[in-house]
Amino acid sequence: MIDIQHYGAFLVACIALNLTPGLDTFYILARSGREGHTVGLGAALGINAGCVVHTLAAVLGLSAILMTSAVAFSILKYLGAAYLVWIGLRMLLARQTARSPTETRGRGFVAAFRQGMLTNVLNPKVALFYLAFLPQFIVPHATRPQLGLLLLGLSFIATGLTWTLVLAMMGSRIHRLLLQRPRIGTWMDRVCGGVLLGFGLRLALQRRG
Repeated sequence: MIDIQHYGAFLVACIALNLTPGLDTFYILARSGREGHTVGLGAALGINAGCVVHTLAAVLGLSAILMTSAVAFSILKYLGAAYLVWIGLRMLLARQTARSPTETRGRGFVAAFRQGMLTNVLNPKVALFYLAFLPQFIVPHATRPQLGLLLLGLSFIATGLTWTLVLAMMGSRIHRLLLQRPRIGTWMDRVCGGVLLGFGLRLALQRRG
């Protein structure tokens, strides 16, 4: 491939990284579990749309600003942390009826897409990951490194999209169970809210290094 080295190893690393549970995994399972596979699909596509944004930022060199500017990193970090804390608190404090899923920011496909994309785009650690991870697989003295970064980024998104769609379908099975046992759903909302709150607080305390 053009200006790319060790592409097979890169794909293996992508699969391993995507299979590692994290915020994206938890968020998709939570949304599809409470609101069905359509909402879970929106969450999955939103998260991957966020990855497209990070890929383009890495290709254009915008992600490097976060590496060199403490102010830019802090602004994005605190915006992302505040957003996650806000979502978590809404889930923790929302009152629930038997067949009324918790509103984290509206309902439906579009709301889940928007929320998933924002949780990804507003995380500076994801931007720095792209900046640190992708260049390792570009050949030294590449003539077109931007093209190589774009291809690597799209490959990472392709593996991630496949896994997140599987997660959305897995969450839909949980959704059917929760329709029959709404009390479990209420506890799930509390747990999900607490975990998202924890992710937000952890992001707020993270440093660039």
